[in-house]
Amino acid sequence: MRSGDEGGGTGQLVILDAGTGIRPLGRELVERQNGAVQAEILLSHAHWDHIQGLPHFKPFFAPGNAVRIWGSRQGTTSLEAILRQQMDPAVFPVPLDALSAKLTVQQVEPGEFTVGAFRVRAMRLRHPGTTLGYRLTPAGAGGRAEGASMAYVTDNELGPGGKYETSPSWRKDFVTFLEGVELLIHDAMYTPEELEEHRGWGHSTFEEAVALAGDAGVKRLVLFHHEPEHGDEAIDALVAAARRQARTKGLPAEVVAAQEGMTLTL
Repeated sequence: MRSGDEGGGTGQLVILDAGTGIRPLGRELVERQNGAVQAEILLSHAHWDHIQGLPHFKPFFAPGNAVRIWGSRQGTTSLEAILRQQMDPAVFPVPLDALSAKLTVQQVEPGEFTVGAFRVRAMRLRHPGTTLGYRLTPAGAGGRAEGASMAYVTDNELGPGGKYETSPSWRKDFVTFLEGVELLIHDAMYTPEELEEHRGWGHSTFEEAVALAGDAGVKRLVLFHHEPEHGDEAIDALVAAARRQARTKGLPAEVVAAQEGMTLTL
């Protein structure tokens, strides 16, 4: 996500999670950036598919660049300790302390904080481990949230199942957290049939994501965290079914599926 770059590629860059896609993004930033790269990375959680691209993020390896990584601890293990383990010499040739860029690790809890040009609200999700969903809004005068918001909610089980450290009012609180966002990126990994075999795994169906978008008054819904076994035809069918559901219920949400290279403007 980038703020204030309508004219030509400048502005505050915030990267959401760091899977394999962060590798080509890093190359592009180094090739196109006029000057040092300044990047903020918000991690939803530390499961492998959300951090495995970090050691290959090219801006790490040039002096003058600055990268700040935000995220939560996992149990009693700090976020910095997790990242150090990921780049331990036993599994990666360059340890965290040897990076040429300036790296800052900022541990956060559910609540509200500022990341560069954005006011961020974080909420605990229903997924194994400590997983956070983020709502980002441009920060106006005095650091207050102003303008269109987007929410990034991956690895989240909306329906019954699993044992999570969330309150009985979690669903109601979650709808309030998302209320009125312009854009919601939400987990929609399973079909309803697949979910029956995967309850407690920390993921949702496209039907649940559409219903949530309606409850929260979301304008645009992006289905995300696709099941790796689903090919293009399966994803197309899933999106078509989600759009039919939205129309049947009279929901205003526009429904699309996340794909590589997609650009959305708020």
